[in-house]
Amino acid sequence: MPASPHATAPLHAPRAARTVLISGAGVAGPALAHWLHRYGFAVTVVERAPELRTGGYKVDIRGAAIDVVERMGLLDDIRRASTDMQTGAYVDDDGKRIATLPAEIFGARTGRDDEVMRGGLSRLLHARTRSDVEYVFGDSITSLTPIPADPEGGPADREDGPAADGTVPDRGTSGVRVAFERGAPRRFDLVVGADGLHSTVRRLAFGPEERYLRHLGAYISAFSVPNELGLDREELYHALPGKLACVYRAAGDPAAKGMLTFRSPRRIYDHRDADAQRALLDGAFAGDGWHLPRLLEAARTAGDFYFDGMQLIEMDRWSHGRVVLLGDAAHCASPASGQGTGMALVGAYVLAGELAAADGDPTAAFVRYEAEMRGYVAANHALAEKFAREMTATSRWQIRLRLLMVRLLPHLPWKGAVAKKITEEVQRAAHAITLKDYPAPAAAPGTGPAAASGPRPGRPAYAP
Repeated sequence: MPASPHATAPLHAPRAARTVLISGAGVAGPALAHWLHRYGFAVTVVERAPELRTGGYKVDIRGAAIDVVERMGLLDDIRRASTDMQTGAYVDDDGKRIATLPAEIFGARTGRDDEVMRGGLSRLLHARTRSDVEYVFGDSITSLTPIPADPEGGPADREDGPAADGTVPDRGTSGVRVAFERGAPRRFDLVVGADGLHSTVRRLAFGPEERYLRHLGAYISAFSVPNELGLDREELYHALPGKLACVYRAAGDPAAKGMLTFRSPRRIYDHRDADAQRALLDGAFAGDGWHLPRLLEAARTAGDFYFDGMQLIEMDRWSHGRVVLLGDAAHCASPASGQGTGMALVGAYVLAGELAAADGDPTAAFVRYEAEMRGYVAANHALAEKFAREMTATSRWQIRLRLLMVRLLPHLPWKGAVAKKITEEVQRAAHAITLKDYPAPAAAPGTGPAAASGPRPGRPAYAP
């Protein structure tokens, strides 16, 4: 793959990165923190939420991502946290199961692939890193100011402010001065935006979200619901023209989860306004049958309510000076791909590994990080576009045809070949990267959280 347009070599050796600020404590951020600490970096993670977010829907860990969690030493924990889903079924308006298949086919999982609740994975990653990484909850980044490097390679006395369009100038720098909503400013060698689809770091460093977001024509919502249907490791789907409803309960979870998807052109609303989002959901599913009235009622009070568009983030570059993006902030593939969590885990492994291999030189590391990840991201973006269309069939005859195929599949003599065909496209995308073997030294002495410069922003580190 040709080098990125920002791969021009600096006129002097850049200051090696040793202190790193990560914005976002979901999956990508703590996974990166795990690897960076092992390579001897001092890591701080700042998270807008007042505590660890433990809600969310079930997520798949497939292909290269399974290899990453194994290298992290988390594979046994993933197995213990598995949703252990057994079956998936389509139901009619009366709740009658009209087509049932094994859950692995619904989830396109094979071999060592697994599925966990996103909140459970977040807890695992936080538990693995909280003793070695500084976590700051209840705060967020408000500005990023590059600190220019002098010709000798050390930090200059002046700081460059944002350009006229609000983005960080891309000049030779020795670090980034970071201002916070609540805490005192601090200096870091690198800043990583692992803060999701609506990334604050991306907006500050690269400009408005509108430049990079592409709507795939649908919205999705997920939230906890009472298990009134008595589900046990089963997921039920109810398809309507342009809409899909799902309820499932994973192993060990007393509650069930609801998921609602509907086709729609892009709507303009505040992505932090839950009431506006619930109103859109009510409007889309008002008057529908099956369990929909109860699902909409549960959505109004659920503490883990999630709503967003199925959208791609498409960028020509993921780094700007000493700021780099990771996971959904860089290349969101939307829930339609089923690969967002895997991409976050793989990206964290690659970014940290390239920084270690480049001995902390961000210029070289960021170029190699992108070169390794671009093909993998492209394969999963294509998968998202396909599934975003297929998740919400637009006519009743399409729904009837799909149900007929699902109902007949268990009785067909070539059902194994058909099941393989269903999963192979997902599997190709999940394996669309060959992981390098990076050095993995123990964390160097004196590079823990206390080594980071300046006072800690906002609240003390969260410890559940």
